[in-house]
Amino acid sequence: MTLMDNQRTTATWTKQYISGKWVDGTGEKMLENINPYTDEVIAVWRSSSKEDIDRAYQSAKKSAVEWKAALPSVKEGVLRKMSSLMDERKEEITRLLITESGSTRIKAEAEFAAAKRVVDESASFPFRMKGELLSSNTPGKENRVLREPKGVVGVIGPWNFPLHLCLRSVAPAIALGNGVVIKPASDTPITAGWLIADLFEQAGLPEGVLNVVAGSGSEIGDYFVTHPVPKVISFTGSTEVGRGIGKLAGEQLKETALELGGNNAMIVLEDADIEHAAQAAVFGKFLHQGQICMALNRIIVHANIYDRFLQSFVDKAKNIQVGDPADPSTLVGPLIRQKEVERLLKLVKQAEDEGAKLLLGGTHEQAVLQPTVLAEVKPDQEIVQQELFGPVALIMKAKDEQQAIELANDTPYGLSGSVFTTNLERGYHAAQQIESGMVHVNDQSVNDEAHVMFGGEKSSGIGRFGGDWAIDKFTRTRWISLQHQHRDYPGVK
Repeated sequence: MTLMDNQRTTATWTKQYISGKWVDGTGEKMLENINPYTDEVIAVWRSSSKEDIDRAYQSAKKSAVEWKAALPSVKEGVLRKMSSLMDERKEEITRLLITESGSTRIKAEAEFAAAKRVVDESASFPFRMKGELLSSNTPGKENRVLREPKGVVGVIGPWNFPLHLCLRSVAPAIALGNGVVIKPASDTPITAGWLIADLFEQAGLPEGVLNVVAGSGSEIGDYFVTHPVPKVISFTGSTEVGRGIGKLAGEQLKETALELGGNNAMIVLEDADIEHAAQAAVFGKFLHQGQICMALNRIIVHANIYDRFLQSFVDKAKNIQVGDPADPSTLVGPLIRQKEVERLLKLVKQAEDEGAKLLLGGTHEQAVLQPTVLAEVKPDQEIVQQELFGPVALIMKAKDEQQAIELANDTPYGLSGSVFTTNLERGYHAAQQIESGMVHVNDQSVNDEAHVMFGGEKSSGIGRFGGDWAIDKFTRTRWISLQHQHRDYPGVK
């Protein structure tokens, strides 16, 4: 019986999920789950404790032994069933994303589709784990290289794309035979944790393979990372927090998969289709209020077309529907919390004081910040040097292609990027020079396909997700040799 069989409203999602049971946390803190648009409390729950984490990791470790040995068809079947359940519960899942994370319906439906593609791709993984037979210089020796699950994976989920970005690690890890423990973001414990557990439970995943411990990072975060059971810690979130996780994991010689922040740039060259580029830039900047690691921060435009592009961009940004995220036409809804509005407006005011021109926005209603456009932004301004994670667009001017590339690379980040030009080979050549894990020619920066590698350079992370890269991340290889005939050892009679 699943959680949703017993409890019918979002206010009832308050339990930890450990060893196949929905139980109260045993931590000291009571935490609130708040709707960012209405500011209403969705639910209150007791945080997990270190003891809860112990039980969750031990459950995953024990259950992973049998799960590893399960037939590939059994593993595939659970993932296929999960995908089918997602289709059946699509409206419920979409509603939860809107309610809990402030997703607009446009974004929630896109996130649902991306998450489902991850599950579908992962369903094929049990049949894609390949070993090798290698020759040997030792007579009579047979070398076998095996690929196996790593054991237990700890997943720390984000709040911005909670379902998709958690499933991007959870689904492959489970499909490949690992046990998993999720620590969802405290802002989105349902869609980054409990909902995933409920779906897997309903899909027939054996008890204990997947566990969810939802709690305050300050109370359990370090222990979740340093616990001796997990072999891999997968984290999606800010670079600052990611550095801390990497340090803790490194001290334990524990592997990490870190997808961190971005300060992504779109380069618009002088031969670009201006209307197409402006339309793409508006979407890549303002989808989910800009709260996406791949979102555009900086739009770098060739001087020859700067004014025309700027006018087109502002005109399109003015026509964005803003407000209620449940309205199907809304593109920009609330930021996750009111304090984020205050942070962004402070940066905008500072940029204006330093010479930038505010062409649009700069106002808000509660947590909804109007699409904001700053022009004549200079590379040395503080607002340019950081990940904004909000609906603030920075339009910068470049004298030529080379300067545009230099400006794009003038950041410690390197996650995603974009180049617009009518000459695709020119775009490809420019993309090769951008220090970023992903670059899209004649498209905006927000792209993610389940079968393609995903990951950043520099301060934007370590490791790769997606397709065969996920298989590499969540499995290990081992060498076992068989000596078929007696071997002589020099110096030994």
